[in-house]
Amino acid sequence: MDILDRVEYSRVRMDVTDNPIYRLRYEAYRREESVPFNDAGVVVDDLDTTPNGMSFGVHIDGELVSSIRLHHVSARYPFGPSMKSCPDVLQPLLDRGETFIDPSRFTADYEASLAYPALPFLTLRIAVMASIFFKADACLALVRPEHTAFYRRVFGSEEMSDVRVYPGLAFPVTLFGAYVNTKLPATLRRYPFFMSTEEEREKLFARAVDEHFEAPQRASSRLAYERALLEQQFGPVAAE
Repeated sequence: MDILDRVEYSRVRMDVTDNPIYRLRYEAYRREESVPFNDAGVVVDDLDTTPNGMSFGVHIDGELVSSIRLHHVSARYPFGPSMKSCPDVLQPLLDRGETFIDPSRFTADYEASLAYPALPFLTLRIAVMASIFFKADACLALVRPEHTAFYRRVFGSEEMSDVRVYPGLAFPVTLFGAYVNTKLPATLRRYPFFMSTEEEREKLFARAVDEHFEAPQRASSRLAYERALLEQQFGPVAAE
């Protein structure tokens, strides 16, 4: 958990064309030749500016090391990458009132990925926080087949689709999902660095105040973990 003391998260505006997150995406995808070369050196798509979308940067010691995009998918706003590949799976669930956090565009700086093996955990922590903040039914994972073991092990995710294609990507994907009420408690017990405070979640995900954008927020895992321990020993009052 010590690394989290050096981690900050920032929510970024995606209507800025020279956003460093767009460039980070491009560099990561070009390393794997997953996207074609372009003169602008960015990767942008139509989901970046949907009303239910949001993107975040992860910073260690002030340096941008990774990024992730989330969509809060609902019947009102059925926009997200998983809906492009698996509408037949998700639309019936949306019709009965379920909502989802749909993470995508998880990309990392190459040097940082070597220096910080925990970077996937640090980045996906944002999706965990969003699942709690938005009271989502499940957190989705539209991932390459070779990555599914990670999501099964860490989040208890279960397979929701067969192998599909995603527009613009050169590799196949499969939809997995972890229902929050049944899977998240075990994940938090096993990986307490996914814990967060209500204050941190509010600062990252509330939309009403402009300063919630681009103002880095320090990770609150240690504080949340200490509060949880106090609650276990003395009850909720002691952790206030």
